[in-house]
Amino acid sequence: MGNQLTDRQFWTNYWESKSDLAIQIDKNYLFHQQLEEIVKTNKVQTAIELGGFPGYYSIFLHKYLGVKTTLFDYFIHQDILKKVLKENSLEESEIPVIENDLFQFKPQQKYDLVLSCGLIEHFKDTKDIIERHLEFLKPEGTLFITLPNFRSVNGWVQKTFDRDNYDKHYIECMDTEYLAEILKELGMKSIKSSYFGRYSVWLENKDQKSGVTKAFIKTIWFIGKVFTKLLQFESKFLSPYIVLEAKR
Repeated sequence: MGNQLTDRQFWTNYWESKSDLAIQIDKNYLFHQQLEEIVKTNKVQTAIELGGFPGYYSIFLHKYLGVKTTLFDYFIHQDILKKVLKENSLEESEIPVIENDLFQFKPQQKYDLVLSCGLIEHFKDTKDIIERHLEFLKPEGTLFITLPNFRSVNGWVQKTFDRDNYDKHYIECMDTEYLAEILKELGMKSIKSSYFGRYSVWLENKDQKSGVTKAFIKTIWFIGKVFTKLLQFESKFLSPYIVLEAKR
């Protein structure tokens, strides 16, 4: 497990430190356009969200796009999950859950869509963790992966003001060409690998930071938003996310 940059205790502490997880997922949730297009174009009926707790994308796909979704994660906090489902008017039975180790689990079912949002960057062997996704994917199925771009201004913010969180991420994988090449090596087709979002910065557990730090981050955020109104495109240095999409 030396490949992994986090452990179960990290995720227990991480999720229990959050006080605002039980939110309503709306139809314009982040990456909704990409997911709507994938589901419509490929007639997706089943999907699994890997490393997906607390299940926001499982909820989105099921609630708004009618997809039968399964939530898979190494760590599931049952009390938090119940609150999130309740906030979205869903029964526990509507989102099946698998709590298991991705490196040990052998899936019995294959899915039309396999997605993860904020998972692969926590592992040093990027090709290996992406290949684990493919074990769940049907022939002709679609792979959808998103991750933060910490080679941007937002990465500088993380490294400067939250080094512990920054170090839990494998920065080397945050490159669109590098990721596209891995997908090619794995035999994937119709590969899309791009930066997403013109600009954003954030901090985990922002409320625990000093007033000076919060004011500084807010200033950086504001300046960047004004600047990027003039630059209507995504870029390696400003975009907060990377999005991957490919067909088997």
